[in-house]
Amino acid sequence: MFALTVFGGALWILHQSLREFHYNSILHQLHSLTTLQLTSALLLTTLSYLIMTGYDRLAIFYVEHPLEGGKVSLTSFISYAFSNNIGLSLLAGGSIRYRLYSTWGLSTEEIARILSFTTVTFWLGVCTAGGLVFLIDPVTIPSLLHPYINSVRPIGLCFLLLVSCYFMVIVLRRSRVQLAGWEFSLPSPRLALAQILIGTIDWILAGSVLYALLPHSASLPFFHLLGIYLLAQIVSLISHVPGGLGVFESLILLSLPTVPLDVIAGTLLVYRGIYYLLPLAIAAFLLGSIEFFRKQANVSHGLRLVIRWGTTMTPHLLAALTLVGGAILLFSGVTPGESGRMHWLYNFLPLPVLEISHFLGSLVGAGLMIVAWGLQRRLDAAYLLSIALLASGSFFSLLKGVDYEEAILLGVMLIILLPCHRHFYRRTSLLNEPFSSGWSLMILVVMSCSVWLGFFAYKHVDYSHDLWWHFAITGDAPRFLRAMVGTTTLFLLFALVKLLRPLRLAPALPGLIEIEKARKVIAKNKETIAHLALVGDKTLLFSDSGNAFLMYAVEGRSWVAMGNPIGPKEEKLELIWRFRGLCERAEGWPVFYEIGADTLYLYLDLGLTMIKLGEEARIPLPQFSLEGKARSGLRYAYRKAEKEGSSFEIIDTPQVSSLIPELQHISNMWLGSKNTSEKKFSMGCFNTEYLQFNPVAVVRNEGRIVAFTNIWQGYQKEELSVDIMRFLPEAPRSTMDYLFISLFLWGKQTEFQWFNLGMAPLAGLENRQYAPFWHRIGALIYQHGEHFYNFQGLRGYKEKFDPVWAPRYLASPGGIALPRILTNIATLISGSAKGVLGK
Repeated sequence: MFALTVFGGALWILHQSLREFHYNSILHQLHSLTTLQLTSALLLTTLSYLIMTGYDRLAIFYVEHPLEGGKVSLTSFISYAFSNNIGLSLLAGGSIRYRLYSTWGLSTEEIARILSFTTVTFWLGVCTAGGLVFLIDPVTIPSLLHPYINSVRPIGLCFLLLVSCYFMVIVLRRSRVQLAGWEFSLPSPRLALAQILIGTIDWILAGSVLYALLPHSASLPFFHLLGIYLLAQIVSLISHVPGGLGVFESLILLSLPTVPLDVIAGTLLVYRGIYYLLPLAIAAFLLGSIEFFRKQANVSHGLRLVIRWGTTMTPHLLAALTLVGGAILLFSGVTPGESGRMHWLYNFLPLPVLEISHFLGSLVGAGLMIVAWGLQRRLDAAYLLSIALLASGSFFSLLKGVDYEEAILLGVMLIILLPCHRHFYRRTSLLNEPFSSGWSLMILVVMSCSVWLGFFAYKHVDYSHDLWWHFAITGDAPRFLRAMVGTTTLFLLFALVKLLRPLRLAPALPGLIEIEKARKVIAKNKETIAHLALVGDKTLLFSDSGNAFLMYAVEGRSWVAMGNPIGPKEEKLELIWRFRGLCERAEGWPVFYEIGADTLYLYLDLGLTMIKLGEEARIPLPQFSLEGKARSGLRYAYRKAEKEGSSFEIIDTPQVSSLIPELQHISNMWLGSKNTSEKKFSMGCFNTEYLQFNPVAVVRNEGRIVAFTNIWQGYQKEELSVDIMRFLPEAPRSTMDYLFISLFLWGKQTEFQWFNLGMAPLAGLENRQYAPFWHRIGALIYQHGEHFYNFQGLRGYKEKFDPVWAPRYLASPGGIALPRILTNIATLISGSAKGVLGK
């Protein structure tokens, strides 16, 4: 809201500052730029972005990771090209760095240190360049910005003092620093000097680009302009408006009263195009080119890694590119056409064709901004619509005024998009997808800018009702009004359709029909965890075909899915996205509990963060045996139980109902002896209907049932597992060992491949210096939390069966929401908040 308010104020300042100037005078300034000025600006921009790669190169040297310089430069360029335009550098640039650097083998700890280092370098450059320039040539602060401070000299002194303090700390303190539980080393004095030098040169080069574009008639000293430039950039950074759009321009206009405003306005437009938009287009084109050549046999290993990263980032980059294409068409639709081209075109085409092309071109621009959201959501329909709209927009750009530059740019976007169909696999309606508030705000900002630009361009035209129906080769103002109404109507219609769509009901527990529907899907699923859906305590979200489902429960703001979706792979992807859509509508957090390493990429596409929960134990049954010295302990327990009169039996599903009263008694006795209550969500509870869905394994002692467990069987005998395990307090101590060993032997005899022993929570987490923060916390709990839960004992019990361990993860939004999410999950499993604290 703050950023939107600042943006609105900046737009108002621009309007007030330029109200005396004609749109054509600004265009004249654009055309008056010489080849030398443009070449100098392009060269300085190139040098600036090359210097910016030094931020990451120094950071890689700081974390002491042997990463190739080319990969570092590629990461740095793409990160800064997007963060400069989107703003929120830690979010935009940080996420890109995380995707790339994690692919290239850097740990989360190392990436966090790189982000911290580059951020410090960035602000060291701001403070050093600003401090020096503000002292050498202190500019006057516009009264509108601060009515009580006239000079920036005190700010410059503060900046240099901060830099000096940083360097003094580096020189005087060589020991490691501890901050909020993190321990890290300070850079060397030599590295700190390099930070200051590179950051300062970067800002000087960035300001030099604007200076090179100003005409010589402006007669501005370089340091005076650089001071104004730095002040405007600092305020833009504080405002958090994407790219400082409007804020930067407004402050430059207010700070240069001696230079004609139309000259400054035209220069600023070219500057934003060269320094911001051109690198953004190159970064997107670079990724598109990599995707296009991904199947070439001679690509290097590094290029293949970039392609792997591109699988995650491509939809987001193409969505941004499509959004830019829509904005170009909208801005083109509200500005006057080139008169020479218009008259030339009129010789070949009738006026109605020109008018219709102009109107449709604006509608295509609005459509591109809408479908760009669908591209980010990986919708196949959005991909096809984007291709059609880009092709149409390029065509209409030629028909409405021979805007061949615009047509070529849209054509390049189309070429980049064409080979990327495989990234858009979701076959669902665009209308079914929730529109985020951020995306809606972005469309509102672009639409507001286009409307303001149109009114500014035609402020000399006297408005009348007849203007709407005026059609002429020079009728740019009427065309703007009709285009504005058309695009506004399209946006409003889309919003109305979204609002009138029926709301989804609150999550409800499944009935008998849904349970039976889920059983049919489970019968064809190899993973036994799917049987948890039959407990009936989780909501089931089915795919359109009914061949797949996702089970979840809601606690607080956490919408927690238990495991991966169940069903065919292609339908799993869509269910994950549908579930995220449900969460967004309810303003909840999408959470996926106990997912495997082989499916992490599905959740990375959603922008979720992964933390390790523990490790799952699976026993390869064909290799299981009681023979040999290593299995002497198991062999002894098995034979001892038989000598004590224990026997093992499988009760088939039809006969389970007759044993329910006896099993109920055993369960009640077990719960009472443990002084605990039934757990839920990630495991089953004693439920008479649920128990009758599967066979039950029992251990009898002298003919009496003393222990039991229900059996889960996977499709094609891929996996075997159990859920509820209960035994009488007076049962022999070897009963549970005997039950498990008998199940392993039975599973091997019936040709099952694996036995799933379930997860050992927090097992396998490392408490090391560079381990992720939550892994270190989990490792501490694992080591010292035996009073609350038998973490190590559970791991040790499963380990004696010599299983294969596989990691299990939690996918969630992460960040400051993670503690609440973990608390909500614990509440779901325990059945209540009280159960979290008790047994």
